[in-house]
Amino acid sequence: MAQTNSPSPFFSTFSRASLSLLLLLHVAFATPPLVDFDRMGKVGIAGSFSGFTFLDNSSNTATLDPSTSTLLSRSTNGDISQIGSTNPGGNIFAGCTIDDTFYFAGSFSSIGGTPANNVASYKSSSGAVAAVGSNGPNGEVRALYCDASQKKVWAGGSFTSPARSVAVLDVASSSWSAPPFGGLSGSNAEVSSITTNSSHSSIFFAGSFVTSFGNSSIVINGTNNPNVPFSSGATPFSSSLVPVPLQNAQIDASPSTTESGFDNVSNILCPAGEDGPGNTWFARDGSSPIITVRKFSFLSASGIRIGNTFLDGRGTTAFSITTIPDNTVQTLRYTDPEDGNNKTCSNNCPLLTDPSVPYQDFLFNQAADITGFQLTLTEWKGDGPGLHLLQLLSSGASASAIEADNGVSCFAPNPSNSSQTGNWIEKVANTDIPGTIQAVLVSEVNVGTPSSQGPTFTWMPYVSASGQYDITLLVPGCTDFQDCALRTSVKVTVFPGDGLDPIIRTISQRNTENAFVSIYSGPIVPTSQTFVATITMALADNPEGSGQNGKYEIVADRVQLILTSANVTGNGSVGNPNPSAASQRGFGFFEWPLSSSDNVNASGILPNSSVTSLDAIGFEMFTALGGASATDSISAVAHHDSGVIFLAGDFNLSAGPASGASNIVAFKDGALTQLSNRGLNGPVTSLVVDSDALFIGGSFTDTASASTNGALSRVAIYDVKNNQWKAMEGGVNGVAFGLSLSNDEVTVVGNFSSPMVAQNKPLSSSASSFASWDVTSGNWSDTTGLIMGNLTFVTNNTSNGDFMAGHISASYEFGASGFALLQNNGDDGIPHVTALNLPLGLPSTTSVPAVSRRYHIRRTAAAILPRIGQFFKRQSPSAFWTNSSSNVDVAIVGGNFTFTSASGQAAQDLAVYELDSGVVSALKGNQVNGSIHSLLVQGNLLFVGGTFTVEGTNQVGFAVYDLAEEQWDVTGVQPLQSGSNALVTVRSITASPSQSNVLIVAGSFASAGSTTCRAICSFDFSSKQWSALGSGIQGEVASVAYAGNTRDIIIASGSIALADSTLTNVAMYTIGNSTWSAIGNSDSLPGPVTAVEVNNGNSSSIFAAGKASDGSSTYLSYWDGHTWNSIGSGLTAAADVSQLIMVPLQNTHEANGVVEPDRMLMVSGSLSDSSFGNASSVLFDGRQFIPYILSASTTGAPGAISSLIHSISQFSFNQRHFLATGVVILISIAIAAGVVFLLALIGILWTLFSRRDDKINKFDPAEAEEDDSLHRPSSLLEHINAATRTTIFGGHDPFNSDTAEKEVGAAALASASSDHDPFGPDGSNYIRAETPSDAIMGMAGEEVGRAAHARYSFNGEGEGELRLVGGQEIEVLDDRDPAWWYARDPRSGQEGVVPAAYVY
Repeated sequence: MAQTNSPSPFFSTFSRASLSLLLLLHVAFATPPLVDFDRMGKVGIAGSFSGFTFLDNSSNTATLDPSTSTLLSRSTNGDISQIGSTNPGGNIFAGCTIDDTFYFAGSFSSIGGTPANNVASYKSSSGAVAAVGSNGPNGEVRALYCDASQKKVWAGGSFTSPARSVAVLDVASSSWSAPPFGGLSGSNAEVSSITTNSSHSSIFFAGSFVTSFGNSSIVINGTNNPNVPFSSGATPFSSSLVPVPLQNAQIDASPSTTESGFDNVSNILCPAGEDGPGNTWFARDGSSPIITVRKFSFLSASGIRIGNTFLDGRGTTAFSITTIPDNTVQTLRYTDPEDGNNKTCSNNCPLLTDPSVPYQDFLFNQAADITGFQLTLTEWKGDGPGLHLLQLLSSGASASAIEADNGVSCFAPNPSNSSQTGNWIEKVANTDIPGTIQAVLVSEVNVGTPSSQGPTFTWMPYVSASGQYDITLLVPGCTDFQDCALRTSVKVTVFPGDGLDPIIRTISQRNTENAFVSIYSGPIVPTSQTFVATITMALADNPEGSGQNGKYEIVADRVQLILTSANVTGNGSVGNPNPSAASQRGFGFFEWPLSSSDNVNASGILPNSSVTSLDAIGFEMFTALGGASATDSISAVAHHDSGVIFLAGDFNLSAGPASGASNIVAFKDGALTQLSNRGLNGPVTSLVVDSDALFIGGSFTDTASASTNGALSRVAIYDVKNNQWKAMEGGVNGVAFGLSLSNDEVTVVGNFSSPMVAQNKPLSSSASSFASWDVTSGNWSDTTGLIMGNLTFVTNNTSNGDFMAGHISASYEFGASGFALLQNNGDDGIPHVTALNLPLGLPSTTSVPAVSRRYHIRRTAAAILPRIGQFFKRQSPSAFWTNSSSNVDVAIVGGNFTFTSASGQAAQDLAVYELDSGVVSALKGNQVNGSIHSLLVQGNLLFVGGTFTVEGTNQVGFAVYDLAEEQWDVTGVQPLQSGSNALVTVRSITASPSQSNVLIVAGSFASAGSTTCRAICSFDFSSKQWSALGSGIQGEVASVAYAGNTRDIIIASGSIALADSTLTNVAMYTIGNSTWSAIGNSDSLPGPVTAVEVNNGNSSSIFAAGKASDGSSTYLSYWDGHTWNSIGSGLTAAADVSQLIMVPLQNTHEANGVVEPDRMLMVSGSLSDSSFGNASSVLFDGRQFIPYILSASTTGAPGAISSLIHSISQFSFNQRHFLATGVVILISIAIAAGVVFLLALIGILWTLFSRRDDKINKFDPAEAEEDDSLHRPSSLLEHINAATRTTIFGGHDPFNSDTAEKEVGAAALASASSDHDPFGPDGSNYIRAETPSDAIMGMAGEEVGRAAHARYSFNGEGEGELRLVGGQEIEVLDDRDPAWWYARDPRSGQEGVVPAAYVY
């Protein structure tokens, strides 16, 4: 190494002082480490992922419990963060904001571990979640409205306290109260929406409630199950019976037809479509078949539902049913659809073949306890019998303690279910039915435990329709369990619904034999289509018995609901009230003026004097619907500036001026009015108005008249001005539950995976469950963040983004389809992310033609080397390029995928993404077929490696593309060739830092043209010549790195052996003497290497990762110059390491002997480890792994990061520390004063000595010139010494008048140095300036260089010097010194001084 001049004592002293000051100012290491991405140039991560999160040890976690509802916030730039999750089973449906407090509501008992009943608040300034007031809504809250002017929060939903369906929170006092109008009522009284009119003077309430003005009683409830299709062969009573789930039953039909599509009898249990193939069963022609259904467990059945087939002129005309195990032919009761009379039958019960009667219900004389039944089809028409529907009707409804027995019933939106607290275990009990057993759950509780602290069990049977029910609790006898001493009594609470008071009974479980205990008899009133009754069992307040060994045992089996009457009104009475026509009744809409002081009660009879002009909406809806129905509801209301009010939900109008309208209607000029094409063909959940555009979300697919051919997929725009429908491109591919408008962007949330750019064409975006519509451009925009699950709610958070909530299994802060840019972002540890959502599709089907592989076993090391292809899984390589003609920066992404460019061109495997515009394009010219593994850009040339061919060329595995000329450069490039008919695969392409225009190409191949160079080869891209590296190696290479001060040592890794058959998975090639050598012994590493990294060129600090030869484990090892040391013993066999790279830090970590404090090793791939679990990238500080990035695909499967790419090939790890501006000014003043004093002293001494010695005439100018050219300034003093010549002797050098031109530059340098920080680039100072310009100009930023070329080669071995190769292009950053210029190598990013005479 060349010697450098030592700094003067003055500057050494100052360096020590400044170092001490900086150490005092240095910020302690934070978690997570702060990677300095900016020092690496442009930086991106690439891989197989749709979203990712930086693991920062905050409360955010990627995986969540989908049984909870999680509240999320989304910032204006799209980043997603978690606020908190509810208790399991909780829901969040609504929210609104007052000041910096966000109020949210639903049905929950806690949020983020904080107790809160149904309503809670989140303060953004503190991040705190809290309960809201006391005595709030005691049931589900569906809507919130925040009145910021009066500081009140209005809540609507399905609850009874503090008022029916509506409650008001006073924010100042944090207290709940009833609304001024007392609440809203009805059989399904639920408020689904609370909005304001356009002037914010009134509140609109919408839902499924009923209002009454004048004198009237109110129809509370319909009777038939709304989910069951109507048939005149059924009655309101039979339609209300929930069919028994038969999914797990044994079903046999014999003899059956052999005709495909009609031979599976299971298809008729709950047919998925119309009468036809896949939904209908045929018997063998001319036969009388028997259908046998066995459940092998307890069933309480009331009858059977049979639907005939009407295909091909065939059908069943008579049947009989025999129950199992009593083998009794049942007598059935039914209503004859032809005459409406009630009839009975046993043998040859008639079944109509009239298509207008889709099914008939036949009921037993009384509910029967059975395990199955046999249905015999005795008569038929046509070729033989057949059926389209077959169901066993329950006695009403039921729920089992064993969750597996609670299947989904046909036509039901959800199954019966159960929940419990405490510890419950399963036991088996005998039943009264031969051949069957019944599983139950039991829980032990300590004697003396209060009921409130003991275990509880809750049954939630699905109830399809209102009615009068008898509820019984099955209590297995204690004799069979042999636990009579443990038995005690329990407290059972029944919640009938619809605001009816709960019923509490104490039941003894000390019965010796099985017992059905009646616990309730009365009305059950569902409040929604998904209603479930609730029966809760707990330890009695005063338990019976003394227990055994200090323990009680309580038993949970099942509850049975037996329907006795199917017509119930709100007070529980049986009958069908006939309300007076003298009143006005409204449905689903109620207006309340905020200025009103009326003292009224909307849950009863409102005086006519309280009617507003818009209450007519409710009156007209009641009339148009034909009264109140259990199926109808208004979910959303929007008030347009023109005065038109839009109402949407789930309804079909059958009367009035808007008759025929479906699911959405307008109120205009005092009357309901149809929208064009009669509305929509499915329910609507939400509305948002933006100027003349009404945005609509729901579960529809088209208008009611099917006018758009399915173009309105769950979201749509209605043009209010022109009365016409507009598609939102292709909509979304699932139900939309909520809409929010903010900053010209409509956010859509729901149960979908992607927005659609066209029908059945998803936008290739990482967003799931939410999407963003750009109002200005009129198309879907890419969203950041990735959410897996379904979102039920969204609202805008003023100017701070959105709040969203739903049942999600995972949430990732950033969404990106396989590529993202990273930049530094302050001290919080989370980099700034720019997601590049590339529209990538499934892997291309075209590939490299198949090659017959024949392996010839040779008695060499290569013959026993494991093939690396099974271990090497690196994908998604990327590279940066700047188009010099347009100055556009692009990222080039490779892999195995398809995409459509911005011009509509279908392309694959290589995509060009413009970083600023987001435009995606394909490379012009022939397509690549196969997979891309490696990309490298040098100048305007793109080098592509992988397993592929280029159409129309002979290039295999390696190809060159001229980005400037936009064409493949195949002239003179000899193709790679394989041995033994194997495939050519290039896994690594790197630029040799110590050689100009030379690439190192590595992978699996045997030769390059006529040049034999197995697995690794040198390619001079200026001459397009291949060259072997010394004597070569054998095997396959996966990864290449460089070592040495000038990076003149190549480190190759993979599954390799040297030419002399020495086995080694990592080998070193010294360019200077063209020799290969092994790194470590043959058994030092357990198997092939998939990734290698050299720590800043240090050949005694090498990291290697790979798989054991048998694939049983993954390893990470460290070479210390003598031996390989394992550092990744916790990695599991499932882990795949794709890349190792040393990254610089903004902060530091504790020093150790493996990794320096200013850097860390980033390990990327698909990682799993016993210490940190799963991750896509981790950081290794020499002692421990720190999980850094976790990624996932849109399906929720773990993602992988294949590489971190950077535009500066060799970056510095030295940290730049900056003092505060005030400190810099003080230091500069001190330095300036010292310099002035020093210059004056030097001038005086120089003058005295020159006059005394008077040796000017002896000075040889040529000698001085030569001296200038041979010594570079090693510190700022060298520049100052040159400047003193002019300072002391005036405008001319007394030694040589020919140096005047040089002195001008020196004087300018000295002038600048007197006012600015004088640090030089000699490496001796703690604060190191990047260029001399930085040293002179302080913090003014980097100097813009000028292009130049090296006239001669220069070894650059001295500290701070830059190596040159003749003809090399460089950038001159500072040419003010006459002898030495400061320059940068644009290829590597390295900087240093060079002789001025060597540059032109």
